[in-house]
Amino acid sequence: MSNYKITDDSATVDRLSEQRDDIYDWCVERFRYHMANDNIDEALALADEFFEWMDPDGMEKEETAFYNEDDLLNLYLSLPENYG
Repeated sequence: MSNYKITDDSATVDRLSEQRDDIYDWCVERFRYHMANDNIDEALALADEFFEWMDPDGMEKEETAFYNEDDLLNLYLSLPENYG
């Protein structure tokens, strides 16, 4: 079971959505570039890594997990030294 902290902060959601859209646009552009230049191995490697995002039917269903670097650092610093 996932233990995600879900946010509904509109500024955060909008920022992450924009970042994801930028990554998608870059990925599709690079995939098309490699295919046009007969770099099939590179195109397939990219498609393998970003398959869920490149699939038009599944793109909106794929969850985007992220972390806040400051929150992660604070959590790490709060753990006992012999944790784990």
